[in-house]
Amino acid sequence: MKAPAEQNPKAEARRPKEGRKPKSEYCDAGKSPNVCSDIWRWGEEPSQEPLVLKEDPAVPPPPEDLGERTARFGESIIRFAKKIPRHAVNNRLIEQLVGAGTSVGANYCEADDAVSGKEFKQKIGTCRKESKESMFFLRMVATAEEGLAAEARALWREAKELNLIFGAIWRK
Repeated sequence: MKAPAEQNPKAEARRPKEGRKPKSEYCDAGKSPNVCSDIWRWGEEPSQEPLVLKEDPAVPPPPEDLGERTARFGESIIRFAKKIPRHAVNNRLIEQLVGAGTSVGANYCEADDAVSGKEFKQKIGTCRKESKESMFFLRMVATAEEGLAAEARALWREAKELNLIFGAIWRK
């Protein structure tokens, strides 16, 4: 006969479900807090005011909602795509860019509502792929329309940041 199974010691230390963070809040893992205290800039900039050492630590800004960030990215892609002149080469680039840029947020919504860890990881992986695809088509648009290169570069940076965030979430 089998001996009765021992209680898992980790199960006792686990927080109740109400106290745990939802999957959507995992995005700020690995980020260093934004330090904006004058003490770290001491001696770099000449100042007329004397520097005062503050006893309370600098409060980092609250983490941004990743769902909102991906929605704003999709909206920015749409506004940018409307500025691209229509012709044979650009038409395909516009369609691909809008498709990839807006699906980042759509797939994140699906990941946030995932019913299992496996589904969550799969959807986050799709978000990562779509952000990478957005980066590619932003580069192609910048090549096709050099006048829009600066704006495409700014959107490319945001797509890159999203890609890094989704990559960090996916690896956990």
